[in-house]
Amino acid sequence: MTKIVSANLNGIRSAAKKGFFEWMGKEDPDFVCVQELKAQAEDMTPDFLTPHGYHGHFHYAEKKGYSGAGVYSKQQPDAVHIGFGNAEFDAEGRYVRCDFGNMSIISVYCPSGSSSPERQEAKFRFMDAFFPHLATLIAQGREIVICGDWNIAHKEIDLKNWKSNQKNSGFLPEERAWMTRLFDEQGWVDVYRRLHPDTTGEAYTWWSNRGQAWANNVGWRIDYHVATPGISATATSASIYKEQRFSDHSPLIIHYG
Repeated sequence: MTKIVSANLNGIRSAAKKGFFEWMGKEDPDFVCVQELKAQAEDMTPDFLTPHGYHGHFHYAEKKGYSGAGVYSKQQPDAVHIGFGNAEFDAEGRYVRCDFGNMSIISVYCPSGSSSPERQEAKFRFMDAFFPHLATLIAQGREIVICGDWNIAHKEIDLKNWKSNQKNSGFLPEERAWMTRLFDEQGWVDVYRRLHPDTTGEAYTWWSNRGQAWANNVGWRIDYHVATPGISATATSASIYKEQRFSDHSPLIIHYG
């Protein structure tokens, strides 16, 4: 069995103070993909770089306290790819790929467009650049699991208040159609949805800090494992860990055969 965790930390230092690395040690996954480090290389202590003996590989944003992604693995990867070859978004620290034989584990932090129209335009540019990259990946014939915060709720089932969010970033028709094309045209699989086709409220992975979103479970499912068909078919269980809160997201855990 291979156990893979995806977790948006909303700041690695903040998540560490809230017990994320203690939890990670008890959970003992094979791979942990993290996003939104909000840290630079000089901020990374040994506890962050190699917790519990894991090997960590990271992509830091040039801007301080912003973005960042990483992959922790029990084994040292055969190869590590930092960034996906797009200057604008590689400067924002959004992509780490680690290769292990014929398998690749990727941590991705897709942009949010909610802060301004300019950021939404940047998000659309990211989508335009990332789509052909994903096509290239799946054409390689490797088994790939892409974990991360995609900042898009794909379908109405994936957020509590879908009717009132149809004009908001994260649930725009163009964003949702883009994800549909990944699955239908390129052949990627939404692993959680394969295992839980009808689950609503229990599927949410992010809750706004505004109002009583967490208390009332007014959530969104924006964190995914997106995988090639072969490895996705081996997935046996998926769960979202909510007993402790490390950030405004909850870790998504999937076991593969």
